[in-house]
Amino acid sequence: MNHGDDIPVSFFTFDIAPQRLFTHLSAEAARDFSAIQSVQELPKGALLFAEGQTPAAVIMLHSGGARLSVCSSRGEKLTLRMARVGEVLGLSANVSGKPHEVTAETTVPSQVIFIKRKDFVRFLKEHSDACMQVVQMLSNDVHAAYDRVRAIGMARARHVRN
Repeated sequence: MNHGDDIPVSFFTFDIAPQRLFTHLSAEAARDFSAIQSVQELPKGALLFAEGQTPAAVIMLHSGGARLSVCSSRGEKLTLRMARVGEVLGLSANVSGKPHEVTAETTVPSQVIFIKRKDFVRFLKEHSDACMQVVQMLSNDVHAAYDRVRAIGMARARHVRN
C-alpha cells in the first residue's frame, strides 16, 4: 500500500494567491488608509502575533515571508502554510476582535505594514467601500478553508479505503 499518493506534497502548505488589501479605493479613502499605516523592518524569526493573543494590528507583508502555524496541546508545532508578499495577516481576528487562530512569524528579514486595530476598525466604519472589500476577502478565506478541509477529508478517506 503506497500512502504517498494519498496525501499531496503541499498538504499543509496550500498555494494561496495573496489578496491585496484595498486595491480600489477612492482618493479620500486611499489617503486615510495611508495615514494609519506604519512600516517596520523585521529580522528572520520575528513574531508578528501568537495563537490565542488578542489582536492589536492588521499586518500586510510588504517584503519577505512569514510562517503561519498552530500548536497542539502537547506543544507540537504544525506549519499550516507560508504567507507571501502582499498577504494580509490577522484580518479575521482584527475584524472579529477574537484571539488570533494562528501564530505568524517571519521566515526571512521582512518589511511589514502595521495598522493598529482601533484605527483599522474606525477606517472601515468611515469607508463602506473598504469595508465591503474586507468582507469579500474574509469570504474568500472561508472558501479556501472549506477547500482545505475537503482536501484533507478526501485524502483521509482514500487512506482508510486503501
